[in-house]
Amino acid sequence: MSALTSLVTDRSVIVCCGSGGVGKTTVSATFAVAAARAGRRACVVTVDPARRLADSLGVQSLANTPTEVAGDWPGHLHALMLDTKGTFDDLIHTYAHTPEQAEGILSNRLYQNLTGALSGTQEYMAMEKLHELVESGEFDVVVVDTPPTRNALDLLDAPRRLTRFLENRLFRALLLPTRMSLRAVGLATQALLRTLSKVAGAEIVQDAVAFFQAFEGMEEGFRTRAGAVRALLADPSTAYVLVTSARPDAVAEASFFADKLTERHIAAAALVVNRIHPHFGGAADPTPDLSGPLAALAALATNMATLNEMATREEGSYAALAEKIAPAPVGRIPLFGQDVHDLTGLERAADVLFG
Repeated sequence: MSALTSLVTDRSVIVCCGSGGVGKTTVSATFAVAAARAGRRACVVTVDPARRLADSLGVQSLANTPTEVAGDWPGHLHALMLDTKGTFDDLIHTYAHTPEQAEGILSNRLYQNLTGALSGTQEYMAMEKLHELVESGEFDVVVVDTPPTRNALDLLDAPRRLTRFLENRLFRALLLPTRMSLRAVGLATQALLRTLSKVAGAEIVQDAVAFFQAFEGMEEGFRTRAGAVRALLADPSTAYVLVTSARPDAVAEASFFADKLTERHIAAAALVVNRIHPHFGGAADPTPDLSGPLAALAALATNMATLNEMATREEGSYAALAEKIAPAPVGRIPLFGQDVHDLTGLERAADVLFG
């Protein structure tokens, strides 16, 4: 049994983090497949709009709700691709006091622009979707395929940023009772709105005021939810898996994220090194004497020695990172003859990681 097995059998959330191009989506799907093979109800979530996850799982497309993936395993496997606006819309419906209040927000032009352009919205909605899936009770484990590392840090900070926004004095100044006219607000707020109107235009400010007025009374629900999401991310049942390749830049990114986890008093649960060259063993002498009848094997022996040197060099590239996160286990996925692009490939990767 692999040292990684307890992650897919015992944890309720697995967050896979790493730089772009290291196969993080593949590793996330591999963890979910391994959980389904262990008899658990697993769901893998991607925030990457590319089709890689859908292609690997052999489904036509992924929606913002879990899609079941057929497979020969005792558990169940589902997958979804985050729809940022759809998730935000669902939250508005959840916390609005009336259907009319929800419609007032959803139809507001500022809201429609915020959901697509506001920095950090995607990361926060990913955490909201994670919370929703965990709280639904439908899944034993949820695996999250995050954006590249530094965006993944935004993902971890998103609940705290939302709380700070809701407590901001500007927000609270604009969050007026829905029946109050602009003439009734304080002089300081009127001056602020006049200044904003000159800079951004009166129409934009009117949209902003209408949005905040429509939002009245909902902020406590968002604040409570943000606290619950933050608690989930810090819960011992949540595992953070660093995913890297042997490339120095990828290892540096994974090491950076490990340091950031440590600052949050969270230990990395595992390191997975993807697409590494296997060590073929053989003679210690990299250039054995193959003369006479064995001369034809000389080129093969030299090639094997070169590959072994490459494998040894790759092992050294992430040795310091493995030591930094010890005693967390290290899993290695070899460079297969072809890319992992279907369920067969994912199961092969699961065999290597989990036995």
